[in-house]
Amino acid sequence: MLVPRAFSLIVAAAIAAFQPVSAAAQQPGADSSSLISISAIPRYPVVASPEVRGDTTVRQRRRSIEVGEWYSRRLTIHRYAAYAAIPVFAFQYAAGVQLYNHSSDAPDWAKVGHRVGATTLAAIFGINTVTGAWNWWDSRSARKGRLLRTVHALSLLGADAAFTYAGLKLSDEAENSMEKRRLHRTVALSAIGVTAVSGVAMKILNR
Repeated sequence: MLVPRAFSLIVAAAIAAFQPVSAAAQQPGADSSSLISISAIPRYPVVASPEVRGDTTVRQRRRSIEVGEWYSRRLTIHRYAAYAAIPVFAFQYAAGVQLYNHSSDAPDWAKVGHRVGATTLAAIFGINTVTGAWNWWDSRSARKGRLLRTVHALSLLGADAAFTYAGLKLSDEAENSMEKRRLHRTVALSAIGVTAVSGVAMKILNR
């Protein structure tokens, strides 16, 4: 009979559209002429969630640290001021050698220049103290390089204190006392050394 056979073919085709199975289906009670071929529906991989996979590792996104708009500008000022201190250190050393060896008999360029150089260094260190401390506070939440920045800040504050002590306390006493003159030289050179080492460390390691 044509009607039941056509109806069975329609039903079989509908079932084939929803079943991802590749096989030959035969309707019950039908002869071999009612066999149809059902094409397999492509299967797509399903990525299971961490809960389904049993994966307990949770990857966290990196936390971005926002700093103020003036952070890079203060950093540029800080660096150029540090570079400007290098020739002043060299001049102060040369003038200091003259004052150490000859005291009041030192040449005028050394006497006057040493005081001008000390004032210049005070201005440079004042600028770098403000810009450095401000940027340290702005970047306090950034873990990368935080220890290096903190050590740099503390070492430069120590150099500030040493230069202040050598300039305000020991400079006048050094004119009349050889012992104070030695102490003035030791404190000043130590402060210069700490500043140089700390600055080079920041330049090399702070990447």
